[in-house]
Amino acid sequence: MKTTDSNGQYSKIDKNTVLKGSIKAKTDIRIDGKLVGDVETIGRVIIGREASVIGKVLCANADIEGIFKGNLTVSGTLSLKTGSNVEGEVFIQKLIVDSGAIFNANCSMHSEEDGVKKLTNTLEKTA
Repeated sequence: MKTTDSNGQYSKIDKNTVLKGSIKAKTDIRIDGKLVGDVETIGRVIIGREASVIGKVLCANADIEGIFKGNLTVSGTLSLKTGSNVEGEVFIQKLIVDSGAIFNANCSMHSEEDGVKKLTNTLEKTA
């Protein structure tokens, strides 16, 4: 999958921030606070240890250390770290689960081509 050059920069929601709404980006997004809403990016979504996200996430890759509840579509790899808690509907290509992660979700796995198509089509509609 072709990614944009973000010069190592990413968008960040601080741990003292509560956000309700939608985020659309072409860079990686790190969430350390609380988000109720949707996230769409061609980059990586990182949900920090003290973070919680309730909503819909569409991204290339995701690393989760905190809490996620909702619909998660990852065209590449979903990595669940120790202490993470994921509930909802998950559509991914690859899954990595560390010991101590909680994964209570309906999970469907797809081919690399299907994931890239879904991510590209969705982002093109919103551009």
